[in-house]
Amino acid sequence: MSNDVRFVSELVRIVNGALRLDVDKVRNYTAFLAQKLEAAGDAATANRLRKALEENDHQLRPAEARFARALPIDSESRFPLVEQVKLRGRDEPPLQLTQAQWDVVHEFVSVAKSYGSLVEMSDLAGAMSLLMYGAPGTGKSRLARYIASELGLDLYVARLDGLISSFLGSTAKNIRALFDFAAKTPCVLFLDEFDAIAKVRGDDQEMGELKRVVNSFLQNLDSLGGQSIVLAATNHENLLDAAVWRRFTYRVSLDLPDQEQRQRMWGDFLGPLSFSERELTLLADLSEGFTGSDIREASARLRRRQMASGQPTSLKDIFPILLNLALDHQGTRFASQLQGKDANSLVHLLRARDERLYSLAVLAELLGLSKATVHRMTKMEGEDHGD
Repeated sequence: MSNDVRFVSELVRIVNGALRLDVDKVRNYTAFLAQKLEAAGDAATANRLRKALEENDHQLRPAEARFARALPIDSESRFPLVEQVKLRGRDEPPLQLTQAQWDVVHEFVSVAKSYGSLVEMSDLAGAMSLLMYGAPGTGKSRLARYIASELGLDLYVARLDGLISSFLGSTAKNIRALFDFAAKTPCVLFLDEFDAIAKVRGDDQEMGELKRVVNSFLQNLDSLGGQSIVLAATNHENLLDAAVWRRFTYRVSLDLPDQEQRQRMWGDFLGPLSFSERELTLLADLSEGFTGSDIREASARLRRRQMASGQPTSLKDIFPILLNLALDHQGTRFASQLQGKDANSLVHLLRARDERLYSLAVLAELLGLSKATVHRMTKMEGEDHGD
């Protein structure tokens, strides 16, 4: 084990906790090290560590509290400040990111895995933190689960409804408790809807107490150092304070998926449903402006429809689902432009968009018409133009 850099991070944190007389940190990271050793095939050393914990734990705290990972709570409401998120594992479809996005994620994960060997280098030390931002439904929570899974760590999501207290001064205490928990626990701490606690401090519409929340957050993040992994996500990056941006040296912008990403998402989310590559290309085009979450929901609705009817599905079945999901998006999605159009208008709009992709046969299947009917519609348009 002595020459295996995989366990350096845990050893450094155990020593750090011992020097600071932080019993929780020593216990939690020792148990985590035992878990990693066992997974690596060194069950003997893992058992020795666990035995040492059991034999000495009664000297450190009451027996009923042994190995309990107490979650931080709001002192007034008693609501928990974090909740553990179950990592889904291999049954979850793969993330569809651009190469530039993957480059940042892979660098972050790689550095986090070897962070223990960098702790002694003061100029490289500091919290391992990554900020994800973009429209709702673009995969921020899924990316958080992926990172936690790759690091072999539990994922805890901060509950902002409990973190921001209505009692004067309690919010800063809650933030302190949250970061104390992260410092003592091998985990990935995920701050979702991050703008709720990291808004621009000059916002005159906010109360003075909430302005102080940003200062409290910055101070606690700085004091955390390299003790844990912090992820944050926001749909409103323009609201974040400039000082907050500087604390996150790793940043990933999660934009709406492009045509290629949407096609891969359809293939992933449709699962057992049978659609050809040409049909997936068509769905990717029709879902321009959709998020990954939208595509997932459309696929789920189609799969539920098939299970309910017991009949095979086709493009005709998914087209109304796409139109329904495009409602209330103020024309930002291609499918929203097709709302309320009759079949004749739809044929002309789609043919004008891409004649090769929207062939007569495809339009006939998509709209539930005969090919001859679609052909007559296109001929009628040609005659109108001739007049």
